[in-house]
Amino acid sequence: MAVVGKKKSAGGALSRIWATFRTIWQEKHLILFKTEYTLLVTALLWFLEIGVNIWVIQKVAYTEIDWKAYMDEVEGVINGTYDYTQLKGDTGPLVYPAGFVYVFTVLYYATDHGANIRLAQYIFAFFYLVTLLLVFQIYNRTKKVPPYVFFFVCCASYRIHSIFVLRLFNDPVAMMLLFGAVNLFLDGHWTLGCGLYSLAVSVKMNVLLFAPGLLFLLLSEFGLMKTIPKLSLCAIIQLLLGLPFLLENPVGYMSRAFDMGRQFLFKWTVNWRFLPEWLFLNRYFHLALLLAHLITLALFAWRRWKRPGESMLALLKDPAARDPPAQKLTSDQVVFVLFTSNFIGMCFSRSLHYQFYVWYFHTLPYLLWSGGVNKMADLFRLLILGLIELSWNTYPSTDYSSLSMHVCHLITLLCLWFNPNSAPQEKAKRS
Repeated sequence: MAVVGKKKSAGGALSRIWATFRTIWQEKHLILFKTEYTLLVTALLWFLEIGVNIWVIQKVAYTEIDWKAYMDEVEGVINGTYDYTQLKGDTGPLVYPAGFVYVFTVLYYATDHGANIRLAQYIFAFFYLVTLLLVFQIYNRTKKVPPYVFFFVCCASYRIHSIFVLRLFNDPVAMMLLFGAVNLFLDGHWTLGCGLYSLAVSVKMNVLLFAPGLLFLLLSEFGLMKTIPKLSLCAIIQLLLGLPFLLENPVGYMSRAFDMGRQFLFKWTVNWRFLPEWLFLNRYFHLALLLAHLITLALFAWRRWKRPGESMLALLKDPAARDPPAQKLTSDQVVFVLFTSNFIGMCFSRSLHYQFYVWYFHTLPYLLWSGGVNKMADLFRLLILGLIELSWNTYPSTDYSSLSMHVCHLITLLCLWFNPNSAPQEKAKRS
């Protein structure tokens, strides 16, 4: 009887596989358009990207920008310098948190003190593939974007491949950790996700753009009292990572690693080229951008992130004590809040440099296809993606390229504002 049972089980599995292939064949003309085939299309593209990255590394010339500076900075730590004000490379002082030092120290030793550039490129190609895998998993969970759009994500961006495998910036490492944290949030592992999020922040501070959205989600899911331990975990991780430097020169570490007022050079700006340089450098202009950033975040939290009929103060209560009782967050709600939080920060950034494109590139399809404007045709969405890509690939930036970027950002932001945010509820685990 056991043998018969096993044969039936095997036969049933083969029948299901055959039925799946038959369905795919029958709907082959819809594979690129139906979100049900997101996993299939992204899996094929991911394997294709292995070859693309190898080709780029072998055929396209590497360009030295910050890698040597990174190696000089961590070499200073290896040689016993823990005063952040004394750590610098040939492009300037060390301005990243302690997690950056640990990650690039490992890379320093793995690449023969930074000399083996080719090996470093392959390590960053691995980072690229992991990032893509994490991003595709998010899109497979939300099923908002038609699969053909992922060809743009993989094949149409020279700049992203360049940032990863031709420039070896630290931005990709931070974003890889961030997308890992998002996947943990979607799986309901909030505590572990907060830990990984804090590690991402420790590599580069831009990940803090997701922080307002993450705070909102934690309060929505847990209330204030259960959110505090998760925020404490984030703070403890930062403290432990920075401890050697804090013990040496706490003011120096905090002022360098988390310098919110750092001045950017006008010649590198991608988003504000159409402004006169004096205005770009003006502190009142920076304060105006910060105010606009905070107001936009508050409006989205009040009108687009929170559930209809729920007050903002109710978020402070335990979910079980709310009236009406809080519902579980859906995958779409989690991703929508986090990605819009980051995107709003990008819209009002004091300056964007070319490597910063990776901060939001992989989120753009979701943002555009999440807009509540039903008449916004896919062709128009692709046009916006193309114009943003063109803006980031125009070097040096021009008045037209930077202005075009802002117009695309504004259109996307308005579409997100009209998002009905009416995704069906789903079960989620708490951690």
